[in-house]
Amino acid sequence: MRNWQPGDTDMISRRQELSLQFNQIADGAVLALSLLLGYGLRRSQIIDFDVLPQVPPLEGFLWIFLVVVLFGPLLLEMQGFYQYPLEKTIRRSLGQIAYSGVWLGLILGACVVFLRLDIPSRSAFLLFILFAPLGLLLREAVYRAIYLRRLRRGGHGESIILVGTESKMDTLVENLSAAQRLELNVVERVDLQKQPVADLVDAMHRSNVGRVLIALGPQESAQLQSAITACETEGVEAWVSVDFIRPSIARPTYDSLGPTPMLVFRVTPDLSWALLVKNVMDRLGALLGLLILSPALVAIAAAVRASSPGPVIFKQQRAGRHGKPFTMYKFRSMRSGAEMEQEELRSFNQMSGPVFKIENDPRVTVFGGWLRRTSLDELPQLFNVLMGDMSLVGPRPLPIYEVDNFKLTAHRRRLSMKPGLTCLWQISGRNIVRNFDDWVRLDVEYIDNWSLWLDLSILLRTVPVVLFGKGAH
Repeated sequence: MRNWQPGDTDMISRRQELSLQFNQIADGAVLALSLLLGYGLRRSQIIDFDVLPQVPPLEGFLWIFLVVVLFGPLLLEMQGFYQYPLEKTIRRSLGQIAYSGVWLGLILGACVVFLRLDIPSRSAFLLFILFAPLGLLLREAVYRAIYLRRLRRGGHGESIILVGTESKMDTLVENLSAAQRLELNVVERVDLQKQPVADLVDAMHRSNVGRVLIALGPQESAQLQSAITACETEGVEAWVSVDFIRPSIARPTYDSLGPTPMLVFRVTPDLSWALLVKNVMDRLGALLGLLILSPALVAIAAAVRASSPGPVIFKQQRAGRHGKPFTMYKFRSMRSGAEMEQEELRSFNQMSGPVFKIENDPRVTVFGGWLRRTSLDELPQLFNVLMGDMSLVGPRPLPIYEVDNFKLTAHRRRLSMKPGLTCLWQISGRNIVRNFDDWVRLDVEYIDNWSLWLDLSILLRTVPVVLFGKGAH
């Protein structure tokens, strides 16, 4: 936090606005240069592209340049790419770039479909996809270094007004990270225990801030309402501290129930376009998988029928999201009636907790053992994904009776997201993980850190696990 002098605020606000505009222009230039670099490498002999057709003239790429430069920085801003540069990690920046890239790809696809434009060289565009994130991360790192250096040399961050009681305001400031203290510049403090709300209004008029931080307890509800009303009237953002509510896991968001404002605490990802994209990817991925693998599905079904008597498909009631039952499908890998024999084998269970798993299960058929090692017995679950009961990535669904035997209520957190074909448990060794608490920990880690990028990473890491049968029995 830095001392403020009258007249500084207009200069700071203007500097922040110019900084945002400069970064967006710089990112537009980075995207254009990345596309130009991809085109140049594709056209040159530096990388041997002799097997590909000749690249058309650069004029054919002009419409792509226009879309990328105009929409790229805008989509990045929508993802919060330019907010809190000192607090960001490379992983978060990559996630924002990836999400923006998905939307940019949809815009380019719409231009191809509806405007009948053409992407002259797909290989040049793939090179652009490779170079653009690296360029954006480099530009961000350079700006962060310059911005941090300027702040440490006495520059000002965003101007804000701090409102509340003296002790609450002091606590709020103490809890800020070092980077946040550099980025935020408290221009005035208003103690509503000693000053009227009119002093807050005067402070907003003097300082021309865009944000007011309010640190009050539930016992000061009247002052809190007055402060929020004053900010509403001035068109200034009011950020209210609710440190008297301290959830250990849940993330707070704001919503409304009819006319009543609600503070919502969620332990799973909020409904968003990212979850919508996940749902679309699940359905399209399952449909594509079923079409490509249909010959294999028919062959496996015939082999299951020929290898042992009984139905081809094993059906079982599993617990879906929030424990809602659904029928899960698998290729049968055990002899018919194997479920009735489970109690006799209970003493051989190698998993702690309510889950039943044993190595070299005597109920598994010879062909079923191969199916399990290759995870091909799970392929019919693509129908579950297509129907919306499951996702490609998510905590593995457990039988209803195993969920009913949960001894710890906290274990039910793994039911807060839609179950999936694969998750962190699968790529961490599957049956090598013997402790159910460790299994749940991996599922909760996935839920707490969920992103489209994490889903893609798990899917890619699942491929070698399946191919080499790591941890499968």
